[in-house]
Amino acid sequence: MPDAAHIFDTRLLTERRNRAAASAGAHDFLLRRVAEDFAERLAIVRRSFPVALDLGCHHGVLGREIGAAASVGRLISLDPSEAMLAQAAPPRVAGQLDALPFAEGSLDLVVSGLSLHFVDDLPGALIQIRRALKPDGLLLAALLGGRTLHELREAWLLAEDEVAGGASPRVAPFADVRDLGGLLQRAGFALPVSDSDVVSVTYSDPLALMRDIKGMGAANMLTARRRVPVTRRLLMRACEIYVERFGLDNGRVPATFEILTLTAWTPHESQQKPLKPGSAKTRLADVLGVPERKV
Repeated sequence: MPDAAHIFDTRLLTERRNRAAASAGAHDFLLRRVAEDFAERLAIVRRSFPVALDLGCHHGVLGREIGAAASVGRLISLDPSEAMLAQAAPPRVAGQLDALPFAEGSLDLVVSGLSLHFVDDLPGALIQIRRALKPDGLLLAALLGGRTLHELREAWLLAEDEVAGGASPRVAPFADVRDLGGLLQRAGFALPVSDSDVVSVTYSDPLALMRDIKGMGAANMLTARRRVPVTRRLLMRACEIYVERFGLDNGRVPATFEILTLTAWTPHESQQKPLKPGSAKTRLADVLGVPERKV
């Protein structure tokens, strides 16, 4: 039985990213969306980041966007895949997403685009990031959320139950936006904010979606996956169920991707702090201009 503490096969994740590296630019529409969003968010932050890290940099599309910002100085690219890393901007570090080789308080900014949902211990990874950041350092990360590929998940579950008599884990367990703020606080971050962006994409058929996922280097790498080849009968039945349940009137099929964005700072004395309970000097009723009524 696989170790319950190891959800993902990290060796397989690295191999699949290496194989996908040559054509990564043809399948990076989600990463480009994240890169544009991060650039807009950083543009409104009035401070500089002399040393930044692109954690899980893929082929460098996020790093190129962030590195062009006037507020960002030296940007370090880190990824477990050497083939992906070779396309990112230097300096480059080959390493795991949850084992950061950086000294405490050595970074001003950490950005991460669609990589942290592949770590076994997300709270532990967040703690390492917080330790590597200087006081008042910024974390800006995007992860895939729980609504991601719910159509594909349902189609595979039903097809495997029907054809094979039981389902195999195929789609990774994703975080919920409501839980991430708490995880950031547990990791020691201040001013945590998490938000959700649901992206709906259409494909000509379910096989085109599966090819796109493979092109992202994000095909099934769960440790508990079934280790036998998928039969043609099972694949075709999963596609049939997908079309039957989710097919659109124009003959295409939709796929949902939920992008959860995390923004948090390492604690610093200059940051705003909540007032103590009972310290307010103005009544809420006066501010709103309404009469106060006792319940």
